[in-house]
Amino acid sequence: MKINKESIPTTMQSPETIMRAQPNFGGMTVCFNELPKGTDFTPLLQGLANNSCHCPHWGYVLEGAMLVIYDDGKEELLTKGDVFYMPSGHTAIVKEDVKLIDFNPTKEFNEVITHVGIKMAEFGA
Repeated sequence: MKINKESIPTTMQSPETIMRAQPNFGGMTVCFNELPKGTDFTPLLQGLANNSCHCPHWGYVLEGAMLVIYDDGKEELLTKGDVFYMPSGHTAIVKEDVKLIDFNPTKEFNEVITHVGIKMAEFGA
């Protein structure tokens, strides 16, 4: 089973942002994201438990850097070449334009991304 990143359906796009997600990819949702420096997920997660993402993510950073902040206060800077696992209970801020691929449990991913979509509509994004 394989898919080209260009064939992954686009779920959100703006001039500097492309987020792609393919559900049911071997029982997971695979995402390919390109996000600009300054993207902060924190406001979009407000209202979820602990105001953070409860979906775990496994992935690889192709370019750039992203700061992950966990509910316990621990921080990790993910940079180009890093393979990562983000357990539930986190937020993230893009520090350098980033491209990454990640794999997510579909149920939790859908819960979070639905909430993010609602928040974006509230903010007029």
